[in-house]
Amino acid sequence: VQLQASGGGLVQAGGSLRLSCVVSGNFYSIAAVGWYRQPPGQPREWVATQASGGAKNHADSVKGRFSISRDYAKDTVYLQMDSLRSEDTAVYYCHAVLRIRNGGTPRDYWGQGTLVTVSS
Repeated sequence: VQLQASGGGLVQAGGSLRLSCVVSGNFYSIAAVGWYRQPPGQPREWVATQASGGAKNHADSVKGRFSISRDYAKDTVYLQMDSLRSEDTAVYYCHAVLRIRNGGTPRDYWGQGTLVTVSS
């Protein structure tokens, strides 16, 4: 199983970026997908999650500015980031909870991270 994230880059404050993460490999189902981020010198923090049924949750710090979505056919999860601020600068990691086989225990998988830099 691989999670391949892309879409990071340098953007001015107030701008937008869309991150993508493709989940590939042999697995039975995706229980949840999400995004985390790690600002420079700080611990990793949760950003957003979308459950298999579609329910979405976002951290208060990004609510109203970021939006998680998922393309079920492509096994791809997105993070639309608008009104970016300097404090959004971080390495962003995609996360998925997968069942490798029917009835298997859900397990956590992580992407490699993509850097988002917001200049003020």
